[in-house]
Amino acid sequence: MVESFFLMSLIKKPNLQQIFNNSPLGIRLAILFGRLLPPKAGYALARRVADWIASHRDWTIVHGARLNQWVISQKQLSGKDLDRAVVETFRSQARALYDFYHYCDTAPEEQKLIVFDGRVNEVIAQSQRLNSSQGCVVVGIHMSNFDFALRMAFRMGLRALLITLSELSGGYLQQYEMRRSAGMEIAPATLSTFRQAVSRLQAGGLVITGIDRPTPDSKYKPHFFGHPAPLPVHYIQLALQAHVPVILAALELQPDGIYRFLFSEPIEMRPHADRRREIIQNAETVLAVAETFIRRSPHQWAMFLPVWSDLMAEVP
Repeated sequence: MVESFFLMSLIKKPNLQQIFNNSPLGIRLAILFGRLLPPKAGYALARRVADWIASHRDWTIVHGARLNQWVISQKQLSGKDLDRAVVETFRSQARALYDFYHYCDTAPEEQKLIVFDGRVNEVIAQSQRLNSSQGCVVVGIHMSNFDFALRMAFRMGLRALLITLSELSGGYLQQYEMRRSAGMEIAPATLSTFRQAVSRLQAGGLVITGIDRPTPDSKYKPHFFGHPAPLPVHYIQLALQAHVPVILAALELQPDGIYRFLFSEPIEMRPHADRRREIIQNAETVLAVAETFIRRSPHQWAMFLPVWSDLMAEVP
């Protein structure tokens, strides 16, 4: 969403908002700066540009961040406190993006930013044992530097089907190629992909997808932070059909500058006679765990699309 943050130091145009919104040019320049600048200079530039972006209150991504931070604060933040939360959110994502582009080509055993502890290694090992263990749907939240962690996990041997957006354009295509270069097996969210995913799960494999990117045309609106939200539910449908649990995963930047994984326990799907109620109740169970992860580090929730767009007019 804000991969083009490095552009501020190069481009002064009225349509900067469009360039910052995941354009191919923006991503190419972000890669360039990420690879050329040493960490001290990179972090300083990332912080300055994050502050600059956050100051543009008329930008769509700033509106989205402001709305989302307000809702997850239980509508308690206002005035300077809400302004600060938005600034910290952009600073967090700017740092994450610098780390991603600076270290993305570093061998997993050489990079020291992400801790691959026993739980992570267990998931990686399980993904390599088809037909010998129960399959699982692993769902991720857009927290901190999750794409970086996922890239490193695949390079360390993770085997999984990654379900992504059904329509990719602009900078997303370039990100798609970067993921494939790391060994990720990626498929768009189509009926054919879902059939493939169910077969993979029933054979003991892993399927990975996201849960917090809003889909305005969704027929389902499970409650998230106390309000209905048009979030995807395909992961629930996959888990129900394959009779496998869901595990929630996220990445959190610690005060020492190291990223560490957060994992939930396996969440078993609960059947219900009413299909719609079945999907909603299971999605809300998973999202309730996602709320606990996000509350740990609310500024690290890198979601800049408005999740609760119907509440936008109420934001202070």
